[in-house]
Amino acid sequence: MNSTLVHALADPASSAPDATVGTLLREWRQRRRMSQLDLAGEADVSTRHLSFVESGRALPSRKMVMRLAEQLDVPLRERNTLLMAAGYAPLYRERALADPHMASARRAVELVLKGHEPFPALAIDRHWNIVAANAALPPLIVSADAALLAPPVNALRLSMHPRGLAGVIDNWHEWRAHLLARLHRQVEVSGDPALVALHAELEAYPAPAHAHAPPSRRHEPDPVVVPLRLRTPHGMLSFFSTTTVFGTPVDITLSELAIEALFPADDVTAAILGRFAEARR
Repeated sequence: MNSTLVHALADPASSAPDATVGTLLREWRQRRRMSQLDLAGEADVSTRHLSFVESGRALPSRKMVMRLAEQLDVPLRERNTLLMAAGYAPLYRERALADPHMASARRAVELVLKGHEPFPALAIDRHWNIVAANAALPPLIVSADAALLAPPVNALRLSMHPRGLAGVIDNWHEWRAHLLARLHRQVEVSGDPALVALHAELEAYPAPAHAHAPPSRRHEPDPVVVPLRLRTPHGMLSFFSTTTVFGTPVDITLSELAIEALFPADDVTAAILGRFAEARR
């Protein structure tokens, strides 16, 4: 992988929703832990009308669907589902990153990834499949089984699979708990069944042999974030990460794209990554 896109996001065909718009809205309201009174107040509609919409006794206008979806923070993909369930055309396009209309966004992703070198960074889709990565990532994943590196590469599966990076993650229990908690929050927000399945898969992975021993400790201050510590032939590498997303996207692909950037958590890691970069020149 390098700073160019390793594969474009697929354009999955939209399927007709099985539920009514009222049922879907009620599910999103309950997922957000809002009462009908709360949502009606936020959306400036009567509780009676909202009750009628949820029960199927009233059909919401297109404007009403969008207003309720906005207050419920429904993802763009699912807003299309709500619109179609109400009998309206979908509003948001979903273009592959290779689409000419996405050229500026694609360049932005590549600039961020390249600009983060010599530190690793990767762009992921909503299911944690790696869409792009910079040149600093491959040296960190060389120990993974080749099957896990065949596109589409799933970042979470690569990280936690017994034949992935699990064997070299020094603080495996800590990192596993962090990833599962983060994925659980994503499931709660999105309601995505594919993420539910991914969470169950990751949770079922056995602990690597070294995880039964206490993690290595170096004389350094307690971290302020959960670090990722990798045992490598070059020494222990320690990272913390940040996540970057596009602001106010109106395309589904962009709304679901995130850039995960790894930063060195200590001077030793920064020095080793610097040497990796020099060796690539």
